[in-house]
This record gives sequence, structure tokens and C-alpha cells, in this order.
Amino acid sequence: MSWVASACVGFVRSCIVLVITMLVPAVWAAGVAVAIWWRSPWTWIVPFIWASLGTLLLIRPVAGMVRSLLARWTGTVIPGGYRELGAVTQLSTGFWWNGHSYEKTRRDAEKDLRMRVRWTDPANWRDLRCLAILAVTAALAAAVPPAGIVAAVIGFAQSMPVLGVAGLVVAVASSPYAWRPFEPIAVRFLRPTPSMALANRVDELTVQRADATVAQAAEIRRIERDLHDGAQARLVSLGLSLATAEKLMETDPRAAKALLKDARVGAATSLSELRELVRGINPPVLNERGLVDAVRALAMDTPLETTVSAGGELRLDPPIESALYFGIAELLTNAVKHAQADHAEIAISHDGTGIVVLIEDDGRGGARIEDAGGLAGLRRRLAAFDGTLELTSPDGGPTRARMTVPCESL
Repeated sequence: MSWVASACVGFVRSCIVLVITMLVPAVWAAGVAVAIWWRSPWTWIVPFIWASLGTLLLIRPVAGMVRSLLARWTGTVIPGGYRELGAVTQLSTGFWWNGHSYEKTRRDAEKDLRMRVRWTDPANWRDLRCLAILAVTAALAAAVPPAGIVAAVIGFAQSMPVLGVAGLVVAVASSPYAWRPFEPIAVRFLRPTPSMALANRVDELTVQRADATVAQAAEIRRIERDLHDGAQARLVSLGLSLATAEKLMETDPRAAKALLKDARVGAATSLSELRELVRGINPPVLNERGLVDAVRALAMDTPLETTVSAGGELRLDPPIESALYFGIAELLTNAVKHAQADHAEIAISHDGTGIVVLIEDDGRGGARIEDAGGLAGLRRRLAAFDGTLELTSPDGGPTRARMTVPCESL
């Protein structure tokens, strides 16, 4: 980039930094101006309340703009560190508990929780402190190029060429550097403190524990229901058939033989159902041959034309393998049932920090992660291992899903 282009870019960035960092001070300046204009000793109350509310409403959006600009200009990503919403559960009484109060509906419980978390989050004070510091540091530095331009315009307009040239030189010379204090100051004061990061991590683990407990209870109920409605009913029928055959053995051998034949078929069916149930808990091929071979076996049983690629034989901890396997199964099922896809590609690799699974199908797209959907459950399941699920599914397709789980096991 040439020096002229650098000066132009720096001037624009300095103006943007100046505007953003002065938004909150501008609210207070307007409040002071209104109080002075009213000229009454009691009129300062209303402007003070107005400026305070304006500050509370502005601090988080302005802090978000600061993070966005830094990420775009320098690639520096500053995590928000805001408190996450906790779990909302329905009690046996019908009321909803959000960790703080009981509400009649889920919507009211979530609204109350959102308000409590929003206004009691210590990150608000961190954002306010950072914006106050930026206003007296980065804003002053960023104001130098615009001030130089103003001085140059005044100097040339008032026939003071020395002032005009000096202002122009100051503006051009300072533009590439005037906005740069913005980055270190924002990084220093806008990032989450260790105590905030620890508190957020505790809240996150609490939510994950609640989700894991609910998911485990649902899985146990599913297994009990499958056993009760399937294998158990067939085994009871098998026992009755054998008892009847035993009674008919001497009086009607032909009928007893028919009952024994039916009992044998029922036993085979029960065995098949039990195998399917066990496979749904944890496929044997997953335990015996690992994730890659289990996914290849799954792809062979899928109606889609599915290709699987992997960077070598990856052996992971069994819980991680299970979570990824059932995640892939969920995404393939969605591709068949909802996306009406014809082809899917699965790529499994290790990027040095963790396992990465990419799934892409040529379906009609439009997939969304809804709160009560299977993809949301998959995201919660991966979150138990600090994993993530990223989904890109524009209308018309294709749908791309990326699952990542940090791990070192290979």
C-alpha cells in the first residue's frame, strides 16, 4: 500500500474511531446542554436520567462496534465475555423456573432471565470503563487528523496560508498512525477479566450439565420404552407360546409343533430387536474399529450416495467418537428426510488442535438450528466436550455442517 493510500485509509479510520468513541460523551454533552438551556436548578434531573438511560442502552452496542472494527481492521478478535442465559425448566406444578423466579409461561421465564442477565452482567461496567478510557485516549489521538483538516480549511479560507499548510501537514502526517492507539487500549480494557471468564465458564458448565442430565434421562426413557414395547412384549408372548406348547405336546403334537415354530420366529425377532437397540446405544463397529470405519459402515447403509474421506486412522476417546458418530448420523438423516439430497460428502481430519468433521450434501438447503430441534441437541452434545457445530444452509443448497471437538487423542 502506498503512503498516500495509507494516509487516506488512516484518515477514514481515525474519523470512524472518533465518532464511535464519542457517542456516549455526546449523550452526556447533550444532557448538559439541555440542563443549561432550561436555566433552572431542578432541570438537571431529567437530562441526567435521560443521559444515564442513553448510556446504558449504548454501551453494549458501541462495545460490539469496537470489537467488529478491530476484527475487520487488524484481525484481532476480542471475546465478548457476556453472561450466557441459563436453562429454563418446567416444574411438576406447571410453573417455569429460570434460576431466579417462577413464571407461568416459558416466554415470561425467559424474558425475566434475559433482563436479569442483561442488567446485572458485570461486563456492562467493563464496557463502560473501556469506552470512558477510549474517549480520553484513543479519541484524542484520532481527533488529530480531522482537527488538522479543519485548521487547514480555516487557514486557507481566512487567508492564513501558514495555518492552512501546517494543518494539512499535520493531518496527512498523522493519519496513518492516529487511529492505532485504538487497538491496544480496546484489547487491554475490553477483554474479559479472568474472574469474568471463570464465572462464564462455570455458568456454561452448569447449562451443559443440565442439558446432559435431560438428554441422559430422555435416552433412558427411550431404551425403557423400546424394551417394554418391543423385546419384552415378544419375550412374554414367547413364554406363553412355550407354556401352551408344553401342554399340547401329548394331546395335539401338531399344534404344539406349530407353536414351537412360532416361538422360534419370535425369539429370532426379539434377538434382532435387541441388536438394533444395542446398536442404537453404541454401534459395535464403533467400539471395535473406531470412528472412521463406523462412519463408512453408516454411509453404506444410507440411501444417499455418500463418500467418506479421512486423514488416516483416527482413534479418539470413546465418548468423543460416540458424539461425532451420532452427529454424523443426525446430519445424514436430515439430508435424506428434509433436504431430499442425492449425494453427500464426509471428511474427517485432525487439524492439530482437534478433530474436524465436514459434512456437505446437495439438497435443497434451508436447514436451521432451532431450540427444540435435533441440531440444537447435537450442538449441546458437542458442547459437553467444548465442541462446536457450524451450519451453512442457504435456500436451494448446498448444506455444509462443520463439527469440531478439541482433543489430542489419535
